[in-house]
Amino acid sequence: MAFDYDLFVIGGGSGGVRAARVAAQEGAKVALAEEDRYGGTCVIRGCVPKKLMVFASEYGDMVDDAQAYGWDIKPGAFDWNVFRGKLYAELDRLENVYRGILKNNGVDTYDQRAKIADAHTVELTDGTRKTAKHILLAMGGRPVKPGIPGDELGITSNDIFHLEKLPESILIVGGGYIASEFAGILNGLGVNVTQYYRGAQILRGFDDEARGLVSDEMCQKGINLHLGTNIVRMEKDGDKIRVVATNGDENLFDQVMFATGRVPNADDMGLEEVGVELGRKGQVVVDDYSQTAVPSIYAVGDVTDRVNLTPVAIREGMAFVETVFKGNPTKPDHELIPTAIFTQPEMGTVGLSEEDAREQEPIEVYATSFKPMQQSFAGRSERVLMKLVVSQKTRKVLGCHIVAPGAGEMIQLAGIAVKMGATKEDFDRTVAVHPTMSEEIVTMKSPTRTG
Repeated sequence: MAFDYDLFVIGGGSGGVRAARVAAQEGAKVALAEEDRYGGTCVIRGCVPKKLMVFASEYGDMVDDAQAYGWDIKPGAFDWNVFRGKLYAELDRLENVYRGILKNNGVDTYDQRAKIADAHTVELTDGTRKTAKHILLAMGGRPVKPGIPGDELGITSNDIFHLEKLPESILIVGGGYIASEFAGILNGLGVNVTQYYRGAQILRGFDDEARGLVSDEMCQKGINLHLGTNIVRMEKDGDKIRVVATNGDENLFDQVMFATGRVPNADDMGLEEVGVELGRKGQVVVDDYSQTAVPSIYAVGDVTDRVNLTPVAIREGMAFVETVFKGNPTKPDHELIPTAIFTQPEMGTVGLSEEDAREQEPIEVYATSFKPMQQSFAGRSERVLMKLVVSQKTRKVLGCHIVAPGAGEMIQLAGIAVKMGATKEDFDRTVAVHPTMSEEIVTMKSPTRTG
């Protein structure tokens, strides 16, 4: 049969837009539907605005540091309205960039919600139906609240950028990277931040030593972190929110933000009705080539709940185009993905944690923690961590973990070496760049511990 399109993409985030653009450049006739804003979680309500908030929040310490270095400058006040206005303008600009990418590559766009009608048909909100040889699901995910009494009084990370004013106090519930990043951001902007996490330590799944240092430094910076603590209930109390915690504490906060989990945007899409399998968390189940149980329907990005990172969604979208439109079956590579967590201090990580590596094979651990020169000279006590986890048998660096200012920039470059299979001796043969923090990665000669 003749189809309206070779490819119909549902979702205008990073993965969907990349797949649509590259497929169109290969000569395919492509359409894309997006019910909200183009750019998806990352551009509109995630990594981009969050990173701009990280930048804004770090300027507070710079005044004290500059004075310590001899600069005659005076502290000022942070103006949320000025920042928010510029933030909105930047997000509008980026959304227009995404729209322009699609338009310039001949992709038809529909600013509507799309659902699956059958294996080759999508139905738009206005009732219009479009057929396609291939359909790509790229709807992403969304934050969810935990379902406790009164949680409708709280906000999520989606809402934080739209606050009319910064609260004087906020409770952040959760211990993952989103919760911990926003704890640092808001603390840096002058908000009195309390963080509750039900687990024994924040940033579960990351290297224990690295996340322990992040936790310690967050507390040193004034974040009121309560581990092993959760909310029992919340209720309105005047213009504040009264929170009752599992440890019996009762406190009043101006805002409560939940960063307690995300779910795929796969519900009410007509997927199961046409044979697309959904997993236990509501994710679209796909094979190694991002193909669902319906051969004409594929899925990439957070809606598949594989590795929920923007660059991964883009790689999955590219692999999909290679497979379907270039005749080159390609599996997205999910191994050894470098990751940055923009806590304060930042954490950069690639490969195995010390704990996971030790379960796998005998290892050597090379680690050093110290006060970096720039901050130490200014009288600050923050510490950084440089750490390599090495296989005793192959000498390969199995994991690299950095906690330091600029850790995200460092781990991108270290990630190349680890991905290539570099050994500890390869690191040792590399001449240090002095004086830098990162030189410690190539100057650690003796193992800190083995196991």
